[in-house]
Amino acid sequence: MVRSLPASARRRTSAFTLIEVMLVVVMLGIAGVLVIPSMSQTNVLRVQSTVRTLVADIAFLQSDAVAYQSRRAIVFGVVPRKNPDSGTWEFVAGNGYTLAEVRGASLDLATDALIDPDDSSRPFGRDFSEARYAGAVLSNPSFNGDSMLIFDELGGPVAELQGPDAGNGGSVRISGSGAAFRVDIQAYTGRVRVTKIADINDPEGAFGGNG
Repeated sequence: MVRSLPASARRRTSAFTLIEVMLVVVMLGIAGVLVIPSMSQTNVLRVQSTVRTLVADIAFLQSDAVAYQSRRAIVFGVVPRKNPDSGTWEFVAGNGYTLAEVRGASLDLATDALIDPDDSSRPFGRDFSEARYAGAVLSNPSFNGDSMLIFDELGGPVAELQGPDAGNGGSVRISGSGAAFRVDIQAYTGRVRVTKIADINDPEGAFGGNG
């Protein structure tokens, strides 16, 4: 005959021992050490995502130029912002860029800016001052001595809005949260290359060597 344990004994067997509690505390401490640095890297990952966004937009612009056999341009340092009073979109100096169609010897973003393929109610541009970009900063755009990158009908960089001269390519930098990247566009081919030029673990090396 099997005898059941008294209620007091059952309560004792279901309790945690001191060793078990200490093991849980130690494991939580180890987990905290592993998770906290990971959380501190979140903004770095978001800056990397911003770099990917720029590369994707450049690829889109090249494809659009080829598809429509019409030149395209990306104007760095100018972003679209909606005027809260008039409800109209304006193009102002800012931390980002605007994508546009080239229609002549000059560019007027009010009429030439492309429509955002994800939102037909707004121009196609990126404003890195928005919180989702985690404080990413765009700097040093240089393409044939200008801050505007122009692609011809074959998706290659050119020197001017109109004219046959090929462009020299160029680069632009995106940095934030202790990390920095240089996005290079090669001459003739328009190939895009991303180089990490600073690391959060090596802040003294920012822009060094590969700059």
